Amino acid sequence: MCWHLAWTVIVTAAVGAVVLRGGSLPRGELAALAAMGAAGVIGAFLAEVAGATGGALAILAWTLAGAGACLLTGGTAGPLAPWCLAPLAAGAAFGRPRLLALGAACGVAAAALAALGVEFFPLARPPAGLFSWLSLLALGTTGMGLAASLVALQGKVRGDDARAREAELELREALDHQPQLLMAFYPGGRILEAFGEAPVGLETRDLRDRNVGDLVSAEDRADVDAALLRAAIEGSAEASFVPAHDAQGWCVLTVRRMSPTRLVGALRDARAQRAREAELEEARLQAEQQNAGKSRFLANMSHELRTPLNAIMGFSDIMRQRLFGPMSERYAEYADLIHESGSHLLELINDVLDMSKIEAERFELAREEFDARDAISAVLRLMRGQADRAGIHLRADLSVQSLEVEADRRAIKQIAFNLISNALKFTPKGGAVTVTAQPAGEALEIVVADTGVGISPQDLARLGRPFEQAGDADHRQAGSGLGLSLVRAFARLHGGEMTIDSAIGEGTTVIVRMPVLLAAAQAHQLGLSAEA
Repeated sequence: MCWHLAWTVIVTAAVGAVVLRGGSLPRGELAALAAMGAAGVIGAFLAEVAGATGGALAILAWTLAGAGACLLTGGTAGPLAPWCLAPLAAGAAFGRPRLLALGAACGVAAAALAALGVEFFPLARPPAGLFSWLSLLALGTTGMGLAASLVALQGKVRGDDARAREAELELREALDHQPQLLMAFYPGGRILEAFGEAPVGLETRDLRDRNVGDLVSAEDRADVDAALLRAAIEGSAEASFVPAHDAQGWCVLTVRRMSPTRLVGALRDARAQRAREAELEEARLQAEQQNAGKSRFLANMSHELRTPLNAIMGFSDIMRQRLFGPMSERYAEYADLIHESGSHLLELINDVLDMSKIEAERFELAREEFDARDAISAVLRLMRGQADRAGIHLRADLSVQSLEVEADRRAIKQIAFNLISNALKFTPKGGAVTVTAQPAGEALEIVVADTGVGISPQDLARLGRPFEQAGDADHRQAGSGLGLSLVRAFARLHGGEMTIDSAIGEGTTVIVRMPVLLAAAQAHQLGLSAEA
């Protein structure tokens, strides 16, 4: 803005000096001087309020004013011809490369307009006395304007260079003090630059023009070379290795592709990380050993308990049937209680034994071909008495077509039994439990839905894990917490999954899907669908 205003002040002062001396200017020369003064005012305003766009508009104003002043005073042979360079001087004054280039182009355009005017229009030249005065004014303002612009531009360039050098030094300092070793290298591994903290025993000043492979032990060099090749092709890679300078060390190199001929990598000392990973692995192995020991203990304990328990149940059954003669009603009631408690305890022991075998990965499915409806119907007949005593309507919705499966019959029964038992336990009197078995694509789908109390989101997140239970204290006392975990385990052993959908007060739906349907059953299902 100051540059533009200075130009305007000089032109205005020149006109004022002529007027004060009693002289006068012809209209053409006065219009030419007014155009250049106006260009200065317009340029100052645009430069202040309109930024880069204003600078471009200001240069265009200088172009029109310079070409007009030149045409009004005789064209390129006139005294104001140097003002065709005014756009270039204005572009330099802005100190921006794009505006400087625009100013140069506009200066050429202004000179071209002046030259064309000479060819096509009769242009009057100023009187001899005024000619030299105008020439001096044009040369002086243009020369001073260019000089001031170039000085300002040079200062700006120097300032930019100084700031760039300062920013570069700050960046290098930051890179040198960051906790990893950053490197730039060719895809072949030759190091171009290195910054940062190197692993113990490695100096960054010794790395330039060395190869990344020189830092790696012979055993791991092939892995690092493969990582460099993978990064060059895929864009990124990572490799871990023992450094050549420290057999007890451990480093991790992360590589990224910066360009087709340049890679960047970050090398960090991962000795502490490796030690931590070793500790975690040791802790994991110990936990697995303890869990396996727990599973073996439960399996052995369950076997030991089943032998005397079978005797208790056998003798109590003999007493219930009065095989050796009559006994009082009180003793008969005790025999029934002993047999009932023994049966419940045997169920718990069997659940614990099955879960321990599954956790120890020693459970083997006894696969056979059968109709899944038969297995589920058997469970329904067994559970119907319990449902009637509880006042709950137990409803079956089994597929009308055969559900031939290849699966473990006992596991299918156990799945149905556990799901129905849970549904009856959490459904109040007057409620309903619906058991559905149907094909779902290639899978057998077993759905048990109840109208019970439902499960809270907190309990729902835990269910399915061993010994986890939902509900109040009375419900928790009624089981071991293994029912749903066994259902999920049996489903996964068959390649399937269990899902639970429930909300408080809205009941619960448990869905088990297992890909165990035989091809014949699937074909039959497709045939029925086609006929329909």
